Amino acid sequence: MARIAERFVEGNDGTRIAVYEEGNPDGPTVVLVHGWPDSHRLWDGVVPLLADKFRVIRYDNRGAGASSVPKKASSYAMPYFADDFAAVIEEVCPGERVHVVAHDWGSAGMWEYVARPDAADRVASFTSVSGPSADHVSRYVRDGLKQPYRPKRLAHALSQAGHLSYMAGLSVPVLAPAFMRAGAKSLRRSLIRGIPGEKTHYGDTFVTDAANGTNIYRANFFRSVGRATRDRPVQVPVQLIVNLDDPYVRPYVYDDTARWVPRLWRRDIKAGHWSPFSHPQVLAAAVTELAEHLEGKPASRALRRAEVSRPRKPFGDMLVSVTGAGSGIGRETALAFARDGAELVVSDINEAAVKETADRIAAHGGIAHPYVLDVSDAEAVERFADEVCNALGVPDIVVNNAGIGMAGGFLDTPAEQFDRVLDVNLGGVVNGCRAFARRLVDRGTGGHIVNVASMAAYAPMGSMSAYCTSKAAVYMFSDCLRAELDAAGVGLTTICPGVINTNIVSTTAFHVPEGKRTKVPGRRAQVEKMFAARNYGPDKVATAILAAVRKNTPIRPVSPEAYLVYGTSRLAPQALRSTARTKVV
Repeated sequence: MARIAERFVEGNDGTRIAVYEEGNPDGPTVVLVHGWPDSHRLWDGVVPLLADKFRVIRYDNRGAGASSVPKKASSYAMPYFADDFAAVIEEVCPGERVHVVAHDWGSAGMWEYVARPDAADRVASFTSVSGPSADHVSRYVRDGLKQPYRPKRLAHALSQAGHLSYMAGLSVPVLAPAFMRAGAKSLRRSLIRGIPGEKTHYGDTFVTDAANGTNIYRANFFRSVGRATRDRPVQVPVQLIVNLDDPYVRPYVYDDTARWVPRLWRRDIKAGHWSPFSHPQVLAAAVTELAEHLEGKPASRALRRAEVSRPRKPFGDMLVSVTGAGSGIGRETALAFARDGAELVVSDINEAAVKETADRIAAHGGIAHPYVLDVSDAEAVERFADEVCNALGVPDIVVNNAGIGMAGGFLDTPAEQFDRVLDVNLGGVVNGCRAFARRLVDRGTGGHIVNVASMAAYAPMGSMSAYCTSKAAVYMFSDCLRAELDAAGVGLTTICPGVINTNIVSTTAFHVPEGKRTKVPGRRAQVEKMFAARNYGPDKVATAILAAVRKNTPIRPVSPEAYLVYGTSRLAPQALRSTARTKVV
């Protein structure tokens, strides 16, 4: 992809704006608008992801890059930024409606433009990244301060005002630009902290851009503080990219945006202020999905989920994958997610059983895609993940549930049988996480993984060494992986069921000395009777899983005995070690 030579467009006040064009000349036009202290280089990571489908236009704001530098601070007020945008699209794509992506102060300028009465004639969509309307921020803070009887709203208003207090310092004439010239490189290092160097893009003019750009604060900060807020409806479809870790604009400041924007989408991502650097794939996907939908393509699942006004069930517009879904906890979990609006990918080693689960979901109006899968086969799981993601997209929630039981002493258990339990119970979880966790991280929009362990993870039993070992390993593996995935906004819950009435007892292999094998059927019947009398069904585990996902609960015992044993494992572990001598047969 070669860069087309820059051109210059003259703004209404004579300011020359440097404009760059690239991408597909026959595609719809996307205009990229940067903020402070950036230039058009901010979008270097995003443009290649858009260039095949879109004609991409970006430009240097006044005072930045190759554009001219107005001398008066008043020339940096947001109406001038809006006028520059109008001049650019009038020159570069006259009469065409364009899709716009803007960041930081560039986004604030675009809010100024899209609030104009005729904006919808020229702008097909506006994706705002870390740059709310100055009117909306001011209204949010003012309304919050006027409502001390709403402590949470008041705290949020004060917090947002505090997070923007740095703007007062950058508004000081002479000192602010001098400080930027002296400390711009240190500023740059602090801005991109935590973002790999190869993902950050700055031009040679960064130092002067940072200094000149302080005029933006002089022209707009005290003006926005002092003026009365305005209610200006926006008829342009707007998509908010809300960076949850943005230290300047807090997520809750966008909560009232629907008051002014009737067609609104919102995507929350685990990112700081400079998501064009850290999450270019998220921005490109969001823009593409919205633009294609507005031009007639059915909305993607992610876009449907982002639509603010769309009524939905708790897990509506989500894709959920459940292994071991042919029976027991897996089946009930799949049915529960389907009732709450999710589309299901159900898998099991038993083809007839998993098809029955899918049929049950379909009979109640849901959507389920059945797959036959042996979770112990790493290559098969990877092929399964590829097929699912290519056909349906990356699942939003992955439930690694498939497992098998095993009873008997270690010395009585054949090595291959012991290994089989580890391969399924632990290996299946590891394979599922390996196949989907990377895809969730790369997608950049969060998600959730549920790994089903057991009360046996923290309750040693000498007669169930294989099973307890596998579940304890799942427990520890999940703790380790949870810490790794947290930075990407991917949650992980470890579910630890207690005595649950499923078919696991009937399918559990008993390994005992030869002289006791005749006792196995009777003992199995006794245990099955106990489980039945306990009458704690897999539906309760399913309910716990859904609640844990909603609350992002790290560890969730299920059943009273599971909680009791969990507490005992923390307070009196020796008591559990003493009970480990209990025999199955």
